[in-house]
Amino acid sequence: MAAALYLVATPIGNLEDITLRALRILREEVDVIACEDTRQTQKLLTHYEIRKPLISYHEHNETSRTGEILERLGRGESIALVSDAGTPLISDPGYRVVAAALAQGLAVVPIPGPSAVLTALSASGLPMDEFRFIGFLPAKAVARRNVLEGVARNSGTVIAYESPHRILESLADISKILGERPMVLARELTKIHEEFLRGTPDEIRSQLSKRESIKGEITLLIAQSEEKDQIEDPLAEISRLEGVGFDRMEAIKNVAKRMGLPKREIYRLAAAPDSNRPGKHRG
Repeated sequence: MAAALYLVATPIGNLEDITLRALRILREEVDVIACEDTRQTQKLLTHYEIRKPLISYHEHNETSRTGEILERLGRGESIALVSDAGTPLISDPGYRVVAAALAQGLAVVPIPGPSAVLTALSASGLPMDEFRFIGFLPAKAVARRNVLEGVARNSGTVIAYESPHRILESLADISKILGERPMVLARELTKIHEEFLRGTPDEIRSQLSKRESIKGEITLLIAQSEEKDQIEDPLAEISRLEGVGFDRMEAIKNVAKRMGLPKREIYRLAAAPDSNRPGKHRG
């Protein structure tokens, strides 16, 4: 086979959550494995008796290591890129080397598998028809609040990662900025102490604050706001959306959803003759 950069998803906790294809790629198809933490990846490889050389590829050496990986690929070697857990590039390093490999016409092959985002969403009980993943919430309060302000009117479920030592502060900010809307906190997914806490931000914060310590990987899922946008002139808003790249049907659907109205009502309004539209008067 020709040389390729394989993006291999690995378990987020339970080592059994790896695909047969991923094991074959790691065992038979690649010459080297690039990983965030060689010690963490070695645990997985040892469990499955896979022996392959490892090189580190993390946020602190991403720039310098990208050149080496591209050179290896150019020599005909195949390389697997893995993160410590889950799907590579999802809030993890890797974008730079993938973009560079594609720019050079090299093969990039995704090997799908576990993802904390989708694992948490599937069991959350929150709407799944539309969602937005925003990565890790910023560590600094001002930046975190700015991000939350930016998703306050999001039309779908919002998903974010957070560290255990900041979770109480973040829940307080979520309550203040996004209100007491339903949310889910998923902790230690697929592991022995897997846990889902459901309720409002204040209710979940109250449960956690009673514990001596909070540990583990945390995924937050926040339901969309039930409040509807106050759009005084839906036709003007449709025109504005078309002006920024929406096609007409996408703009109509967007306005209808934000106003809490059936799409057919907004479509009928948009299709009506000028003389019948609200706000239009005969001269």
